[in-house]
Amino acid sequence: MKAALVGTDGALLYEARRATDRERGPDAVVETILGFAADLRAYGAEHLGESAVAAGVAVPGIVDAERGIALYAANLGWRDLPLRDLLAARLGGVPVALGHDVRTGGLAEGRIGAGKGSDRFFFVPLGTGIAGAIGIDGAIEAGAHGYAGEIGHVVVRPDGPVCGCGQTGCMETLASAAAVTRAWAAASGDPEADAADCAKAVASGDPRAQAVWADAVDALAAGLVTALTLLDPRRLIIGGGLAEAGETLFTPLRAAVEERVTFQKLPEIVPAALGDTAGCLGAGLLAWDLLSTEVSA
Repeated sequence: MKAALVGTDGALLYEARRATDRERGPDAVVETILGFAADLRAYGAEHLGESAVAAGVAVPGIVDAERGIALYAANLGWRDLPLRDLLAARLGGVPVALGHDVRTGGLAEGRIGAGKGSDRFFFVPLGTGIAGAIGIDGAIEAGAHGYAGEIGHVVVRPDGPVCGCGQTGCMETLASAAAVTRAWAAASGDPEADAADCAKAVASGDPRAQAVWADAVDALAAGLVTALTLLDPRRLIIGGGLAEAGETLFTPLRAAVEERVTFQKLPEIVPAALGDTAGCLGAGLLAWDLLSTEVSA
């Protein structure tokens, strides 16, 4: 878990990390989150001269942001968790905003990161899975039911691997960091090898790694072209573990996207700027937005 005290301008004033300890079960994870938030607020009061006036929290899975409920998170074992109310009670009644982790990271990238100054962007972090955040005029579009941006489950190869969602050939099964890790571990014969090792082998000219990498880039480009056909973003922001490969990823990805477009307008394709702090910065922005909404109301 990553947490931060964030100023009105989005500045990171203090940052801390703690293990989720999910092996202890979902209730213990919730208690860890509540305790972490309380400790963070106490740190602000002691070291920065004032307590946090609002809180934002970003979680994975399916989120009902309006009601403040974490509906479902497979990795954490949550169902219908009223996290906003639990946090507000632990923090003495301060306003609390709840958001989806990828959309919250996208909010930060859009306002103070790689999307700054762009009225339309699409943020895609390539991690264990793949999701996306649709940015429009400084806000993130969640969709009618909170499912907008789930690009990882666009089918790019109908005869591809079975996905956890029940479909076959989803982009996530072929182009996520986890997918590259699986493919490179098999191709290299090293069960401990991961996506970062594959990227290094690509840069050193290993043909097996280049084949694995090219396959993932092709699947990623296919999904991204579907996204830009639907959304027409001005900027595509790519983050997550695979983006840390730098131009080993971006040079072939830009070429593959450009090769696939026909009538579509080619967007800028840029790396994310905020790294793994995007989520807690975005949570801070959600909290400030909540306060400004209450003031204007």
